[in-house]
Amino acid sequence: MSLEWYALRSKPNKEEPLWLEVHARGFEVFYPQVCVQPINPRSRKVRPYFPGYMFVRVDLPVVGFSAFRWMPYSYGLVIFGPDPASMPEELINALRHRLETINKAGGENLEGLKHGETITILDGPFAGYEGLFDACLPGRERVRVLLKMLEKRLVPLELPAGLIQQKTRH
Repeated sequence: MSLEWYALRSKPNKEEPLWLEVHARGFEVFYPQVCVQPINPRSRKVRPYFPGYMFVRVDLPVVGFSAFRWMPYSYGLVIFGPDPASMPEELINALRHRLETINKAGGENLEGLKHGETITILDGPFAGYEGLFDACLPGRERVRVLLKMLEKRLVPLELPAGLIQQKTRH
């Protein structure tokens, strides 16, 4: 038995029904969600961390990827080339840990960050880089930061809000 993680793409705004469908069929599924602090109190307080995506752990040669392609609310597994791309267990575990940290802190909260403040990027291809906080992007849990690049040029970059933190001063 060769269980591996794969990214599963849902139809727009159908993550929850797809999660229920995958779970009902007996597959192990990880649907990353994050607590948010919406401006409108009637808005959802939990949102998908990766809108349109979740992760499923299966023995793909046994199950076949067509099982997910024709599943209600699903566009199927994410494919690069001819085969679905598997994800390392370590990445899923790191993501679970990161979401646990965010949710224990009460969700992604950027209160106190002001335009021009120095931030550190915590994860992803720019992990460890410092930049300047520019703005929260409306309607999404994303931010725009300005990375200092060659010859003091600032390059705008959009990131999930949970990937940055205010740089601590010593």
